[in-house]
Amino acid sequence: MNTDASALRSLAQTYFDAAYEMDADKFASIFHPSSSVTKVAEDGAVNVTPIATWLAAVRNIKAPKQQGFERDDQIVSIDVERELALLKVTLQIPPRSVTDLLSCLKVNGSWTIVQKVMTSKV
Repeated sequence: MNTDASALRSLAQTYFDAAYEMDADKFASIFHPSSSVTKVAEDGAVNVTPIATWLAAVRNIKAPKQQGFERDDQIVSIDVERELALLKVTLQIPPRSVTDLLSCLKVNGSWTIVQKVMTSKV
């Protein structure tokens, strides 16, 4: 379990680095190719975006690092059950404060994100 928690903390750090740099390739390295990003849209509908579409959008977002913003990211919790894990993380992508639930599976000995559910506020 400690090995899993350590690997998941490392995955979260890669996630935080990718978000700060808005590095789609770094994100792609930790997301399963069939994963998706889910959130409630402004009209109240549930919006599910395939990871490839989300990564394309990431490539067009100006990185917090480029804008000179300081990092403020945190692992809130890690819950592991055999090959399943849930990471709750918070981070800043100005002007928004983001909370993500990252569902992870251990596939062939490595942890990968299979689903991102997110919310944010200004």
